[in-house]
Amino acid sequence: MDLTPHWQLRARFAKALSDLYGTEVPAYTTLVEVSQEVNRDFVAANPDTADRFGSINRVTAERHGAIRVGSPTELAQVARVFGAIGMQPVGFYDLRDAKPNPIPVVSTAFRPVDRAELARNPFRVFTSLLVPEDRRFFTPELEQQLKDFIAARTLFPEELLEIADRSIADGGLAGADADRFIELATASFALSPEPVDRAWYEKLDAISSVAADIGGVNSTHINHLTPRVLDIDDLYRRMSDRGIQMIDAIQGPPRWDGPDLLLRQTSFRALAEPRAFREADGTVGSGDLRVRFGEVEARGIALTQSGRDHYDTMVGEVDSRQAATGRPRPEVAREVWGELCAPTERELLERDHGFFNFTAVKTGSSGAPADLLALIDGGWLVAEPIVYEDFLPRSAAGIFASNLSGDGSVDESQDIAARDLPWMAEKIGVAVNDPYALYTSERQASFEAAVSALGLSAPSVTTPWSGR
Repeated sequence: MDLTPHWQLRARFAKALSDLYGTEVPAYTTLVEVSQEVNRDFVAANPDTADRFGSINRVTAERHGAIRVGSPTELAQVARVFGAIGMQPVGFYDLRDAKPNPIPVVSTAFRPVDRAELARNPFRVFTSLLVPEDRRFFTPELEQQLKDFIAARTLFPEELLEIADRSIADGGLAGADADRFIELATASFALSPEPVDRAWYEKLDAISSVAADIGGVNSTHINHLTPRVLDIDDLYRRMSDRGIQMIDAIQGPPRWDGPDLLLRQTSFRALAEPRAFREADGTVGSGDLRVRFGEVEARGIALTQSGRDHYDTMVGEVDSRQAATGRPRPEVAREVWGELCAPTERELLERDHGFFNFTAVKTGSSGAPADLLALIDGGWLVAEPIVYEDFLPRSAAGIFASNLSGDGSVDESQDIAARDLPWMAEKIGVAVNDPYALYTSERQASFEAAVSALGLSAPSVTTPWSGR
């Protein structure tokens, strides 16, 4: 029996969602077109370096989506749907302490974890889970109302979940099942025409627009679908020139002359979408909601834990200087990066702030030094940066906050509901991968293979991360 493997299912699903979202949010189609223009022009201007963070074919096809669900049961079902196409949960993000707008969700990202699978199709979905137990946002009464409302709905048909389980067990799906899976999965994330209970929605919206988007409707949907671009500053200018209203700033690291780190994101503002509303007297009227937007991203180098700690220190310094001086944040950030960030990839590696893969150039050569940096400086090995495949809580919260309909409300005197990665893994029934462990494993495998090709023993080679 011929099976459609997970990566092909993933590619088909990403394409189907992209087509769906383009019909629902026409400005997304413009975003994709401009992204492709920027990427073509960037490759033409930088033919020797444009593919350092992935081939142009991968970058052009790359998408990340975002969805929101209301209960651990729904999140476990999402894990089955995405597991059917080779996507595993990676990382834990808590947006409840985001500034300036706390958001009552915790999140993970479903994505491929193997580098070869990422190269085939790197589709990822940032998935947020409402936390109705958090007393800073929800009273006991409202918590119970939310839980009752969410428990009464069905986001994913049983047929879809059964097919998903077969795909997980078998490593793919046969012809008819593959087609049916794509059909059902895509439909599950379409915007529902069902009327929204206006009073219930507005009650939640006063607390958080995100809470209303999750618990105020009887379905889930794609909140944004994000293409990847090689020059996000150019993209921002071109979208603005087309009359598309962008959010105020690009989130994440600044544009500067040194290495590209982690992730930079921006979006156009959420657009008013017509929706049907059910009024208190049972009649159905019209209105609009602003909950979906078009995001775009540029990806850089994955940072080690020490590199991420240093990154957070730099962000804190930017916050302090901007508060003290009132200068534009991008200007302050470039200044801080120039003072504190490793100015080259070589120094990023030397400080053990970035993850890299290694390739032997002088295979089988004798006389190679037993020091990684010396091997690189002497031309024995080449270091290539590992692309960051995950997300930044502050940037995600910044994108969310820029597209909220209001500030919401939060009572900081109330108790927080404890949530972490082990809690999420227990609730959804599958392991949630630690992104640092994934990058570390990839680096170590490439390092061992490269030094072995030089006839060296990996434990005998001094590295920035081992200190040996």
